[in-house]
Amino acid sequence: MDSDDDRERAVEAAFPELAAIEDDALRAGVRRAWTTAMADTGCSDLTSVPWFPPAQRRLGIDDEFLVDHVRDVTRLAVAMAETLHDCRTVDCDLDTVLVGALVHDVSKLYEFDGMDETPVGDLLGHPHYGVHVVSRAGLPVEYAHVVLSHTGRTTVDPATLEAEIIKRADEVAASAIRLRALDDLRDA
Repeated sequence: MDSDDDRERAVEAAFPELAAIEDDALRAGVRRAWTTAMADTGCSDLTSVPWFPPAQRRLGIDDEFLVDHVRDVTRLAVAMAETLHDCRTVDCDLDTVLVGALVHDVSKLYEFDGMDETPVGDLLGHPHYGVHVVSRAGLPVEYAHVVLSHTGRTTVDPATLEAEIIKRADEVAASAIRLRALDDLRDA
């Protein structure tokens, strides 16, 4: 992939959910986070990036990809936010849910090179490096919080309903992948 325009088109094709973000600056920040990650890591095809190589190796699943996972998390998170709003009149910021879900794993491009772990993966892990990625993209601190709190790989718990929703959506989406190789999630 040669140009920023090519990377932007690739990000927009991979994540059509970008169009649902109402705030232009947030939409641009998500696009910038992904295009910068692609440029920094030499990624020319987002759709070929593996979901999570350690789990994929352990479970013998080689055909799960990051874009599919991020899109699953985004759709699940939006559905939960909309359901809470409709059923309990809980006000959840849909842009925050969309943006947080779309960037929660952006730094996996730095954590793995194909199925191989990089120094970022070995020394930091994607949630920690993700803070740098979303900050560098100009996204507000609440998205760094989403990245840090979406996984048990950090000690940061979700402080907002939007962060909690994204964490739960990520857990469910990852469990659905693991069930391809397991009969019982307790064996994961």
